[in-house]
Amino acid sequence: MTKDPAEDPFNDCELDPEAILGTHTFEDVLFTDDTKTPVNVLTGETPAHSQATLEEAKVFAASIDTETPQIALPASVESQVETQSKPYTAAAFFHFKATGSLARHRAYHAAYESDAFAVDFEADYESGDLTITVERADES
Repeated sequence: MTKDPAEDPFNDCELDPEAILGTHTFEDVLFTDDTKTPVNVLTGETPAHSQATLEEAKVFAASIDTETPQIALPASVESQVETQSKPYTAAAFFHFKATGSLARHRAYHAAYESDAFAVDFEADYESGDLTITVERADES
């Protein structure tokens, strides 16, 4: 029996499922207490908008109303200065800023949306590491 290519969640992906199966850890990609914040060169202080706790970041990420679980990623110092934003932002746990490439982002997204795979993740905000595990659903 031939599977319809339109039903293949990896149809539009550069990577096949083999590239993401198993457990992968992406180091130092999450917002942590050590995330860099801008400093006013005149006063030596961090602007109020860039002051935040790890708990605030985790609550913010969890509060995003979406079916896909969100994580707190560090915002660049440049974006904090330009937009006067917090030092964190929320994104899907498989976001390319966390996984390192758009190809991995798309592959994890395809697996997460597919019933053929079981996808789990652990966000360790103390170390800044994100661990994603993908298994075939019939093996989990």
